Amino acid sequence: MGASDHTLTSIEICAGAGGQAIGLHQAGFSHLALVEIDQYAVATLRRNIEARDGWEFERKFCDIVHADVNDFKPLVDLERPVEYLGRQLRRGELGLLAGGVPCPPFSHAGKQLGKDDERDLFPRMLELVDELHPQAVMIENVRGIMDDKFSDYRDWVIARLQGGRAKDPQTGVETDFDGADYKVCGWNVIEASDFGVPQLRPRAILVAIRKDVLGTSAFQWPQPQGSPVTVAQALGPSMEARYAPYIAQGGTIGLKATDALKRWQGMSGAIAPTLVGGSKKHGGADLGPSRAKAAWKALGVNALGVANSPKDVEEKKSRERDLFRAEGPMLTVGQAALIQGFPPEWDFEGDKNQGRLPGKTAQYRQVGNAFPPPVARVVGEAIARVLNAAAGSGLGEAP
Repeated sequence: MGASDHTLTSIEICAGAGGQAIGLHQAGFSHLALVEIDQYAVATLRRNIEARDGWEFERKFCDIVHADVNDFKPLVDLERPVEYLGRQLRRGELGLLAGGVPCPPFSHAGKQLGKDDERDLFPRMLELVDELHPQAVMIENVRGIMDDKFSDYRDWVIARLQGGRAKDPQTGVETDFDGADYKVCGWNVIEASDFGVPQLRPRAILVAIRKDVLGTSAFQWPQPQGSPVTVAQALGPSMEARYAPYIAQGGTIGLKATDALKRWQGMSGAIAPTLVGGSKKHGGADLGPSRAKAAWKALGVNALGVANSPKDVEEKKSRERDLFRAEGPMLTVGQAALIQGFPPEWDFEGDKNQGRLPGKTAQYRQVGNAFPPPVARVVGEAIARVLNAAAGSGLGEAP
Protein backbone atom coordinates (compact mmCIF):
# COMPACT_ATOMS: atom_id res chain seq x y z
CA MET A 1 0.00 0.00 0.00
CA GLY A 2 1.02 3.61 -0.35
CA ALA A 3 0.09 7.14 -1.30
CA SER A 4 -0.36 6.22 -4.96
CA ASP A 5 -3.49 4.11 -4.40
CA HIS A 6 -7.02 5.56 -4.27
CA THR A 7 -7.62 5.12 -0.56
CA LEU A 8 -9.74 7.99 0.75
CA THR A 9 -7.59 9.35 3.55
CA SER A 10 -8.75 11.73 6.25
CA ILE A 11 -7.56 13.69 9.26
CA GLU A 12 -10.01 14.82 11.90
CA ILE A 13 -9.50 17.49 14.53
CA CYS A 14 -11.61 17.81 17.70
CA ALA A 15 -12.40 14.13 17.22
CA GLY A 16 -14.08 13.63 20.61
CA ALA A 17 -15.23 10.09 21.30
CA GLY A 18 -15.37 9.23 17.61
CA GLY A 19 -18.85 10.15 16.38
CA GLN A 20 -17.61 11.81 13.22
CA ALA A 21 -14.78 9.28 12.85
CA ILE A 22 -17.27 6.39 12.90
CA GLY A 23 -19.49 7.98 10.29
CA LEU A 24 -16.63 8.87 7.96
CA HIS A 25 -15.16 5.40 8.42
CA GLN A 26 -18.53 3.92 7.40
CA ALA A 27 -18.48 6.24 4.37
CA GLY A 28 -15.19 4.73 3.21
CA PHE A 29 -12.56 7.07 4.66
CA SER A 30 -9.38 5.74 6.26
CA HIS A 31 -8.12 7.94 9.08
CA LEU A 32 -4.48 8.99 9.21
CA ALA A 33 -4.91 11.03 12.40
CA LEU A 34 -7.58 11.75 15.01
CA VAL A 35 -6.72 14.78 17.15
CA GLU A 36 -8.40 15.35 20.52
CA ILE A 37 -7.48 17.25 23.68
CA ASP A 38 -9.74 15.45 26.20
CA GLN A 39 -7.94 12.53 27.86
CA TYR A 40 -11.09 10.44 28.32
CA ALA A 41 -12.14 10.81 24.69
CA VAL A 42 -8.62 9.87 23.59
CA ALA A 43 -8.85 6.74 25.75
CA THR A 44 -12.22 5.95 24.15
CA LEU A 45 -10.77 6.26 20.65
CA ARG A 46 -7.79 4.07 21.47
CA ARG A 47 -9.90 1.42 23.19
CA ASN A 48 -12.33 1.04 20.30
CA ILE A 49 -9.87 1.23 17.45
CA GLU A 50 -7.81 -1.48 19.12
CA ALA A 51 -10.84 -3.72 19.61
CA ARG A 52 -13.29 -3.21 16.73
CA ASP A 53 -13.48 -5.29 13.57
CA GLY A 54 -13.07 -3.24 10.41
CA TRP A 55 -10.63 -0.76 11.93
CA GLU A 56 -7.48 -2.62 10.88
CA PHE A 57 -6.19 0.30 8.79
CA GLU A 58 -6.43 2.68 11.74
CA ARG A 59 -4.82 0.20 14.11
CA LYS A 60 -1.78 0.12 11.89
CA PHE A 61 -1.60 3.54 10.26
CA CYS A 62 -3.58 6.09 12.31
CA ASP A 63 -2.10 8.41 14.93
CA ILE A 64 -4.46 9.14 17.82
CA VAL A 65 -3.05 12.48 18.88
CA HIS A 66 -3.70 13.66 22.44
CA ALA A 67 -2.94 17.34 22.00
CA ASP A 68 -4.27 20.85 21.58
CA VAL A 69 -5.04 21.22 17.88
CA ASN A 70 -3.11 24.50 17.91
CA ASP A 71 0.03 22.43 18.48
CA PHE A 72 -0.74 19.81 15.82
CA LYS A 73 1.72 19.82 12.90
CA PRO A 74 0.38 17.28 10.38
CA LEU A 75 3.15 17.65 7.79
CA VAL A 76 5.88 17.07 10.35
CA ASP A 77 4.69 15.10 13.35
CA LEU A 78 2.75 12.10 12.02
CA GLU A 79 4.27 8.73 12.89
CA ARG A 80 2.10 5.74 11.99
CA PRO A 81 0.96 7.20 8.63
CA VAL A 82 4.61 7.20 7.51
CA GLU A 83 4.47 3.41 7.30
CA TYR A 84 1.50 3.68 4.93
CA LEU A 85 2.76 6.62 2.88
CA GLY A 86 6.43 5.68 2.88
CA ARG A 87 7.27 9.22 4.05
CA GLN A 88 5.65 12.21 5.75
CA LEU A 89 2.32 13.43 4.42
CA ARG A 90 2.67 16.03 1.67
CA ARG A 91 0.59 19.15 1.05
CA GLY A 92 -2.26 18.43 -1.37
CA GLU A 93 -2.22 14.68 -0.73
CA LEU A 94 -4.89 14.28 1.96
CA GLY A 95 -8.42 13.35 0.91
CA LEU A 96 -10.47 15.03 3.64
CA LEU A 97 -9.84 17.37 6.56
CA ALA A 98 -12.81 17.22 8.93
CA GLY A 99 -13.62 18.71 12.28
CA GLY A 100 -16.47 19.35 14.65
CA VAL A 101 -14.91 22.51 16.07
CA PRO A 102 -16.14 23.53 19.54
CA CYS A 103 -19.74 24.73 19.54
CA PRO A 104 -19.94 26.98 22.67
CA PRO A 105 -18.88 30.12 20.77
CA PHE A 106 -22.06 29.82 18.65
CA SER A 107 -24.45 27.77 20.79
CA HIS A 108 -27.83 29.14 21.89
CA ALA A 109 -27.10 27.51 25.25
CA GLY A 110 -24.05 29.73 25.73
CA LYS A 111 -23.15 33.41 25.41
CA GLN A 112 -22.59 33.24 21.61
CA LEU A 113 -19.33 35.16 21.78
CA GLY A 114 -18.23 33.84 18.39
CA LYS A 115 -14.76 35.10 17.46
CA ASP A 116 -14.32 36.52 20.97
CA ASP A 117 -14.61 33.09 22.56
CA GLU A 118 -11.22 31.50 23.30
CA ARG A 119 -12.64 28.16 22.19
CA ASP A 120 -13.25 29.36 18.61
CA LEU A 121 -11.13 27.03 16.49
CA PHE A 122 -12.33 28.08 13.03
CA PRO A 123 -9.13 30.12 12.53
CA ARG A 124 -6.98 27.07 13.33
CA MET A 125 -9.12 24.89 11.04
CA LEU A 126 -8.51 27.34 8.19
CA GLU A 127 -4.78 27.38 8.94
CA LEU A 128 -4.78 23.58 8.64
CA VAL A 129 -6.60 23.87 5.31
CA ASP A 130 -3.78 26.11 4.11
CA GLU A 131 -1.13 23.74 5.47
CA LEU A 132 -2.64 20.49 4.18
CA HIS A 133 -4.57 21.72 1.10
CA PRO A 134 -6.78 18.60 1.26
CA GLN A 135 -9.09 17.61 -1.56
CA ALA A 136 -12.14 18.28 0.64
CA VAL A 137 -13.04 20.06 3.87
CA MET A 138 -15.93 19.30 6.20
CA ILE A 139 -16.67 21.52 9.21
CA GLU A 140 -19.49 20.78 11.66
CA ASN A 141 -21.03 23.05 14.28
CA VAL A 142 -24.29 23.91 16.01
CA ARG A 143 -27.21 25.52 14.19
CA GLY A 144 -26.55 28.73 16.12
CA ILE A 145 -23.71 29.61 13.78
CA MET A 146 -26.36 30.19 11.09
CA ASP A 147 -27.92 33.03 13.11
CA ASP A 148 -27.94 36.47 11.50
CA LYS A 149 -25.48 37.80 14.08
CA PHE A 150 -22.80 35.48 12.66
CA SER A 151 -23.40 36.24 8.96
CA ASP A 152 -20.17 38.27 8.71
CA TYR A 153 -18.26 35.45 10.36
CA ARG A 154 -19.69 32.85 7.95
CA ASP A 155 -18.88 35.12 4.99
CA TRP A 156 -15.30 35.38 6.25
CA VAL A 157 -14.92 31.59 6.48
CA ILE A 158 -16.30 31.19 2.97
CA ALA A 159 -14.06 33.96 1.60
CA ARG A 160 -11.00 32.35 3.17
CA LEU A 161 -11.83 29.13 1.33
CA GLN A 162 -13.05 30.27 -2.08
CA GLY A 163 -12.15 33.95 -2.25
CA GLY A 164 -14.21 37.11 -2.13
CA ARG A 165 -14.81 40.18 -0.04
CA ALA A 166 -15.63 39.81 3.65
CA LYS A 167 -15.13 41.55 6.96
CA ASP A 168 -12.07 40.33 8.80
CA PRO A 169 -13.40 39.19 12.23
CA GLN A 170 -10.26 40.38 14.03
CA THR A 171 -9.96 43.85 12.51
CA GLY A 172 -13.53 44.49 11.37
CA VAL A 173 -12.12 45.77 8.06
CA GLU A 174 -13.62 44.73 4.71
CA THR A 175 -10.93 42.71 2.94
CA ASP A 176 -10.58 41.00 -0.43
CA PHE A 177 -9.45 37.43 0.15
CA ASP A 178 -7.75 35.33 -2.52
CA GLY A 179 -9.18 32.12 -1.11
CA ALA A 180 -7.52 28.72 -0.96
CA ASP A 181 -8.71 27.28 -4.31
CA TYR A 182 -11.91 25.72 -2.93
CA LYS A 183 -15.53 25.75 -4.00
CA VAL A 184 -17.79 26.02 -0.96
CA CYS A 185 -20.64 23.64 -1.73
CA GLY A 186 -22.86 25.07 0.97
CA TRP A 187 -23.26 25.62 4.67
CA ASN A 188 -26.38 23.58 5.33
CA VAL A 189 -28.35 22.69 8.42
CA ILE A 190 -28.96 18.94 8.56
CA GLU A 191 -31.45 17.50 11.03
CA ALA A 192 -30.12 14.28 12.53
CA SER A 193 -33.61 12.80 12.92
CA ASP A 194 -33.88 12.73 9.09
CA PHE A 195 -31.13 10.11 9.05
CA GLY A 196 -32.17 7.58 11.67
CA VAL A 197 -31.00 9.43 14.80
CA PRO A 198 -33.85 9.38 17.38
CA GLN A 199 -33.15 12.95 18.45
CA LEU A 200 -33.79 16.55 17.45
CA ARG A 201 -30.22 17.54 16.65
CA PRO A 202 -29.78 20.08 13.85
CA ARG A 203 -26.15 20.51 12.82
CA ALA A 204 -24.65 23.17 10.58
CA ILE A 205 -22.22 21.57 8.14
CA LEU A 206 -19.91 23.27 5.67
CA VAL A 207 -18.48 21.28 2.78
CA ALA A 208 -15.80 22.63 0.46
CA ILE A 209 -14.14 20.78 -2.42
CA ARG A 210 -10.86 21.82 -3.99
CA LYS A 211 -11.62 23.30 -7.41
CA ASP A 212 -9.21 21.07 -9.32
CA VAL A 213 -10.91 18.03 -7.73
CA LEU A 214 -14.49 19.15 -8.25
CA GLY A 215 -13.98 20.01 -11.91
CA THR A 216 -17.37 20.13 -13.60
CA SER A 217 -18.97 17.80 -11.04
CA ALA A 218 -21.55 18.93 -8.49
CA PHE A 219 -21.66 18.03 -4.83
CA GLN A 220 -25.08 16.63 -3.85
CA TRP A 221 -26.25 17.08 -0.27
CA PRO A 222 -27.86 13.96 1.27
CA GLN A 223 -31.65 13.84 1.28
CA PRO A 224 -33.78 12.74 4.28
CA GLN A 225 -34.09 8.99 4.66
CA GLY A 226 -37.35 7.41 5.86
CA SER A 227 -39.46 8.11 8.92
CA PRO A 228 -37.93 9.32 12.21
CA VAL A 229 -36.85 6.65 14.70
CA THR A 230 -38.57 7.01 18.08
CA VAL A 231 -37.03 6.70 21.52
CA ALA A 232 -39.08 3.52 22.04
CA GLN A 233 -37.64 1.97 18.88
CA ALA A 234 -34.08 2.97 19.73
CA LEU A 235 -34.10 2.02 23.41
CA GLY A 236 -36.77 -0.70 23.62
CA PRO A 237 -34.45 -3.74 23.81
CA SER A 238 -32.01 -2.11 26.22
CA MET A 239 -34.76 -0.82 28.50
CA GLU A 240 -36.40 -4.26 28.60
CA ALA A 241 -33.01 -5.76 29.49
CA ARG A 242 -32.59 -3.32 32.40
CA TYR A 243 -35.94 -4.25 33.93
CA ALA A 244 -35.80 -7.97 33.07
CA PRO A 245 -33.89 -9.15 36.21
CA TYR A 246 -36.46 -7.56 38.49
CA ILE A 247 -39.44 -8.79 36.48
CA ALA A 248 -37.95 -12.29 36.71
CA GLN A 249 -37.84 -12.06 40.50
CA GLY A 250 -41.62 -11.87 40.61
CA GLY A 251 -43.49 -10.70 43.67
CA THR A 252 -43.68 -7.03 44.58
CA ILE A 253 -40.49 -6.05 42.79
CA GLY A 254 -41.58 -7.94 39.69
CA LEU A 255 -44.89 -6.08 39.55
CA LYS A 256 -43.15 -2.78 40.18
CA ALA A 257 -40.69 -3.39 37.34
CA THR A 258 -43.43 -4.53 34.96
CA ASP A 259 -45.49 -1.43 35.66
CA ALA A 260 -42.49 0.88 35.30
CA LEU A 261 -41.53 -0.66 31.97
CA LYS A 262 -45.07 -0.50 30.59
CA ARG A 263 -45.40 3.12 31.65
CA TRP A 264 -42.17 4.02 29.86
CA GLN A 265 -43.20 2.09 26.75
CA GLY A 266 -46.46 3.99 26.63
CA MET A 267 -44.76 7.38 26.80
CA SER A 268 -41.70 6.97 24.57
CA GLY A 269 -43.21 7.01 21.09
CA ALA A 270 -41.57 10.26 19.94
CA ILE A 271 -38.04 11.43 19.18
CA ALA A 272 -35.80 12.83 21.90
CA PRO A 273 -34.75 16.43 22.50
CA THR A 274 -31.14 17.40 21.86
CA LEU A 275 -28.63 15.70 24.15
CA VAL A 276 -26.36 18.23 25.83
CA GLY A 277 -22.85 17.30 26.91
CA GLY A 278 -22.41 20.13 29.35
CA SER A 279 -19.26 21.86 30.53
CA LYS A 280 -16.31 20.50 32.47
CA LYS A 281 -16.61 23.57 34.68
CA HIS A 282 -20.09 22.77 35.98
CA GLY A 283 -21.51 19.87 38.00
CA GLY A 284 -22.34 16.36 36.92
CA ALA A 285 -24.12 14.94 33.93
CA ASP A 286 -27.77 15.48 33.14
CA LEU A 287 -29.73 15.51 29.89
CA GLY A 288 -29.95 19.23 29.30
CA PRO A 289 -31.56 22.51 30.38
CA SER A 290 -35.08 22.88 31.78
CA ARG A 291 -36.90 22.69 28.46
CA ALA A 292 -35.04 19.50 27.52
CA LYS A 293 -35.75 17.98 30.93
CA ALA A 294 -39.47 18.67 30.43
CA ALA A 295 -39.35 17.01 27.01
CA TRP A 296 -37.62 13.96 28.48
CA LYS A 297 -40.23 13.79 31.26
CA ALA A 298 -42.94 13.64 28.59
CA LEU A 299 -41.05 10.64 27.17
CA GLY A 300 -41.09 8.90 30.56
CA VAL A 301 -37.40 9.57 31.27
CA ASN A 302 -35.90 11.19 34.36
CA ALA A 303 -33.38 13.66 32.94
CA LEU A 304 -31.85 14.84 36.24
CA GLY A 305 -28.86 12.52 35.96
CA VAL A 306 -27.37 9.47 34.27
CA ALA A 307 -27.97 5.93 35.47
CA ASN A 308 -25.31 3.44 36.43
CA SER A 309 -24.69 0.63 33.99
CA PRO A 310 -26.83 -2.48 34.60
CA LYS A 311 -23.88 -4.39 36.04
CA ASP A 312 -23.22 -1.62 38.61
CA VAL A 313 -26.77 -0.99 39.82
CA GLU A 314 -26.81 -3.42 42.72
CA GLU A 315 -23.23 -2.73 43.79
CA LYS A 316 -23.95 1.00 43.96
CA LYS A 317 -27.43 0.47 45.43
CA SER A 318 -28.93 2.75 42.78
CA ARG A 319 -31.93 0.63 41.75
CA GLU A 320 -34.54 3.08 43.02
CA ARG A 321 -32.70 6.13 41.69
CA ASP A 322 -32.00 4.66 38.27
CA LEU A 323 -35.19 2.75 37.50
CA PHE A 324 -38.06 3.39 39.85
CA ARG A 325 -38.51 7.11 40.38
CA ALA A 326 -41.92 8.58 39.62
CA GLU A 327 -40.49 10.55 36.70
CA GLY A 328 -39.32 7.33 35.03
CA PRO A 329 -35.93 5.64 34.52
CA MET A 330 -32.72 7.52 33.98
CA LEU A 331 -30.75 6.66 30.85
CA THR A 332 -27.45 4.84 31.04
CA VAL A 333 -24.42 6.13 29.13
CA GLY A 334 -24.96 3.32 26.63
CA GLN A 335 -28.56 4.35 26.06
CA ALA A 336 -27.58 7.99 25.60
CA ALA A 337 -25.07 6.78 23.00
CA LEU A 338 -27.87 4.98 21.13
CA ILE A 339 -29.84 8.23 21.13
CA GLN A 340 -26.78 9.91 19.60
CA GLY A 341 -26.53 7.26 16.89
CA PHE A 342 -23.44 5.40 18.10
CA PRO A 343 -23.22 1.68 17.30
CA PRO A 344 -24.10 -0.36 20.40
CA GLU A 345 -20.64 -1.94 20.62
CA TRP A 346 -18.83 1.41 20.99
CA ASP A 347 -17.44 1.74 24.52
CA PHE A 348 -16.66 4.91 26.43
CA GLU A 349 -13.79 5.44 28.83
CA GLY A 350 -13.93 7.46 32.04
CA ASP A 351 -11.48 7.56 34.93
CA LYS A 352 -13.26 6.64 38.16
CA ASN A 353 -10.29 7.24 40.45
CA GLN A 354 -8.79 10.59 39.48
CA GLY A 355 -10.17 14.12 39.58
CA ARG A 356 -13.63 15.14 40.70
CA LEU A 357 -15.49 13.72 37.70
CA PRO A 358 -16.89 10.21 38.19
CA GLY A 359 -16.41 7.82 35.32
CA LYS A 360 -19.94 7.98 33.95
CA THR A 361 -19.90 11.80 33.91
CA ALA A 362 -16.81 11.85 31.70
CA GLN A 363 -18.37 9.14 29.55
CA TYR A 364 -21.71 10.91 29.19
CA ARG A 365 -20.10 14.21 28.23
CA GLN A 366 -18.31 12.48 25.37
CA VAL A 367 -21.66 11.20 24.16
CA GLY A 368 -23.55 14.45 24.62
CA ASN A 369 -20.93 16.49 22.75
CA ALA A 370 -20.60 14.07 19.83
CA PHE A 371 -21.49 14.47 16.17
CA PRO A 372 -24.07 11.74 15.36
CA PRO A 373 -22.30 9.04 13.30
CA PRO A 374 -25.22 8.55 10.86
CA VAL A 375 -25.06 12.22 9.84
CA ALA A 376 -21.29 12.10 9.40
CA ARG A 377 -21.75 8.97 7.29
CA VAL A 378 -24.24 10.43 4.79
CA VAL A 379 -22.28 13.66 4.34
CA GLY A 380 -19.07 11.63 4.10
CA GLU A 381 -20.62 9.42 1.41
CA ALA A 382 -21.56 12.51 -0.61
CA ILE A 383 -17.98 13.80 -0.37
CA ALA A 384 -16.58 10.36 -1.19
CA ARG A 385 -18.60 10.22 -4.42
CA VAL A 386 -16.92 13.41 -5.61
CA LEU A 387 -13.43 12.29 -4.60
CA ASN A 388 -13.85 8.84 -6.15
CA ALA A 389 -15.10 10.37 -9.40
CA ALA A 390 -12.09 12.68 -9.44
CA ALA A 391 -9.73 9.76 -8.83
CA GLY A 392 -11.31 7.87 -11.70
CA SER A 393 -10.79 10.76 -14.07
CA GLY A 394 -7.34 11.72 -12.85
CA LEU A 395 -8.43 15.07 -11.38
CA GLY A 396 -6.81 16.57 -8.32
CA GLU A 397 -3.80 14.28 -8.15
CA ALA A 398 -1.12 15.42 -5.72
CA PRO A 399 2.16 16.52 -7.28
